[in-house]
Amino acid sequence: MIILSFIQQLVTSLIATGGFGILFNIERNRLIHGGIVGMVGWLLYYFLIEYHVNSLIAIVTASLVIGVISHIFAKKFKTPIIIFSVSGIIPLVPGGLAYDAMRHFVENDYNNAIQFATQTFLFSGAIGLGLILAEVFNQFLGKTHLANRIK
Repeated sequence: MIILSFIQQLVTSLIATGGFGILFNIERNRLIHGGIVGMVGWLLYYFLIEYHVNSLIAIVTASLVIGVISHIFAKKFKTPIIIFSVSGIIPLVPGGLAYDAMRHFVENDYNNAIQFATQTFLFSGAIGLGLILAEVFNQFLGKTHLANRIK
């Protein structure tokens, strides 16, 4: 049962990320790489949630890994990092929560609307934090590597 769920999450996240890559006009030969970035990030998030890790920590960790893999792929394939990071982050975007927040606002259920909106803002901030940490990590490694080459 767990293996079936794992395979389902794997395939679905790969297809969804690749589909968004098509919407963003990513080159055909980079679609699978963007899909792999999103798949790895989603699977990490999924496993962390399955092991009862806090959702915010899971999202920060997954987006950090997405950012690091995006940097690696961007250097390897000599393409802009945004090609991989934007399509890779799509599975983590809290679109369902944003929809629920707006639906509750429209229905004048403000207590639930505020709760959903707060979760949406927190999850969006966690995604941004993870991507920023990946950039800082990349800058740190670049300067360290450069400093070692100079010596």
